[in-house]
Amino acid sequence: MQYQVPQFIEIEDKIFGPLTFKQFAYVAGGGAMCFLAYRFFPIYISFFIILPVGGFSLALAFYKVNNRPFIFMVESAAKFFLSKKLYLWQKTKQEATKKIIAPINKDLIPKLSESKLRELTWSLDINDTISKQGIINREPKKEAKEEINSFQGLQDDIKKIKWQ
Repeated sequence: MQYQVPQFIEIEDKIFGPLTFKQFAYVAGGGAMCFLAYRFFPIYISFFIILPVGGFSLALAFYKVNNRPFIFMVESAAKFFLSKKLYLWQKTKQEATKKIIAPINKDLIPKLSESKLRELTWSLDINDTISKQGIINREPKKEAKEEINSFQGLQDDIKKIKWQ
């Protein structure tokens, strides 16, 4: 069995000709207030009452601001004018929380030197020199073993030299 899925559910039904119920209520209420003003006040006074009331009721019925009914703008304006406008910031107290710090493995901490750039250039120069001479191979040559022994104290000697 097939069922018909409702469509256009966001659009209100037109009940009174081309008007929805809300539009009809706004226009009828505004028309009734204009008629009462015309009936009970002289024409020159009622004219100043009829124009704003009629315009307001027509705006409520038909005017849209950013595709939203005018009544939402009137509601927002009323809330703005009737609410407090003084906003004070009040600091709330927050309880201190204890954080558990895991013990630090000192092997994972990089060593800090006076100048990381100098240390980096030194290590690049030494590694470049060592790799050119064939010392980095897994099984060094017999001649290279003597060169490795000569590089053993090189790092300590370079640290003692004052960099210019």
